[in-house]
Amino acid sequence: MNRFKGDLPQRTFDIALRVISLLDDLPNNVKGWVLGKQLLRAGTSVGANLREADEAYSDRDFAHRCSVAKKEASETDYWLRLCREAGLLPPDAVSSIVTELSEVTRTLSTIIGKVQARLAREESSKT
Repeated sequence: MNRFKGDLPQRTFDIALRVISLLDDLPNNVKGWVLGKQLLRAGTSVGANLREADEAYSDRDFAHRCSVAKKEASETDYWLRLCREAGLLPPDAVSSIVTELSEVTRTLSTIIGKVQARLAREESSKT
């Protein structure tokens, strides 16, 4: 449907690939398995939710799906920071992904705000 202008879908796909690659750096023990599973789910979910948003039936559904993607980006940031601070992942490998997630989160916040504002204006013009 191509609701997104720019490279946001590709950026979130690239984040997912980078998260998948990082899993190899986690230790092969219970901590690595548990945190890796959480990180993998959240990190790959950002782009998947954007894909769903792009296929949304309505603007309200689009905004909701973008909100879910934003939450997943925030969760991915949490797991990455936790792994870094616990010494499970190298800081330099985590930093650039955290920066990219921050930019994606800000972009999604802007998109969500604009759609919600437009929906509110449309709703108020009906009354």
